[in-house]
Amino acid sequence: MPEEDEGMDPDVRDKIERAAQLILFKRHREPGAKSWELKQTLGKRYPEIVDMLDQKLQKIGLEVKEIQEEEDKPSRYYATMKGHPRLSDRTFGWRIDDMACLAVILTYIQSKRGKAPLDEVKDLLKEKIPKWRVEKNINRFTKMGYISEDDGMLYMDWRARAEIDQKEMLEQLLAKEIKESEKEE
Repeated sequence: MPEEDEGMDPDVRDKIERAAQLILFKRHREPGAKSWELKQTLGKRYPEIVDMLDQKLQKIGLEVKEIQEEEDKPSRYYATMKGHPRLSDRTFGWRIDDMACLAVILTYIQSKRGKAPLDEVKDLLKEKIPKWRVEKNINRFTKMGYISEDDGMLYMDWRARAEIDQKEMLEQLLAKEIKESEKEE
């Protein structure tokens, strides 16, 4: 990479480095950087700098994702793994039933158009795992940033939106449902 940077304007190179620091390192409760932070630090042309950083990160298997949290809130930029990690990488440190629990929660939330009643989710999970584990997992996934709770409703939080391709998840669920309905016929 240093050979590529030789012809680059030193000011642009410094801004790319600063963008990497803001996006890659956790400074607050959540990793990444908000659009206003990048604009304040890098200037109004920050999207171009972020694109240049993304090109550099893609060479090492990472990518910068922009996640719009809500319409009235600024975007947040995260660095995530490009493509799908190997199964051994994804499951490191996780129990299989905890992964299944997270998958059920996220798919149920998505099937309910982005929000699901907490009590319904708990009842659904209690059919398969003990009550104490349901509570523990919901608390754990909330702390990890996969889900958030507001007034008895669960939502996908920043980490689920950054790490999970929701469109692909929905397509896989629908494909599975179609295959199962074909088997029944």
